[in-house]
Amino acid sequence: MLLTLLNPFARSPDAIDAAAAQTLLATRDALLIDVRGPDEMAQGTAQGAINLPLGTLAHTADPASPNVHPALRKDRPLILFCASGSRSAMAGKLLLKLGYGEVYNLGSIAAWQSAGGKVVKG
Repeated sequence: MLLTLLNPFARSPDAIDAAAAQTLLATRDALLIDVRGPDEMAQGTAQGAINLPLGTLAHTADPASPNVHPALRKDRPLILFCASGSRSAMAGKLLLKLGYGEVYNLGSIAAWQSAGGKVVKG
């Protein structure tokens, strides 16, 4: 899976801005995913987001794994973010490789906040 994350030719998630992400969350049962680590989560995360750190994503998102997160479904839009957008882009490549069809990269939590998205303490 490391090769997928680093491969510049692997399919990348589509970019989405915070306003479009909020609409998708409200109208299509999209799932907001924070791929930052637990220490960063303690500083706060987007309200309603689940935490699937990039380092564990290969196991928690693999549909063939007994550890797959129950909120993940291949028919559900997934919106990813992190601190800067780099890890969420890599996570998106991995999710696409695992067969999730609709994956978006919001970029940073700051983008969420600047569009009025609520942040809660982790």
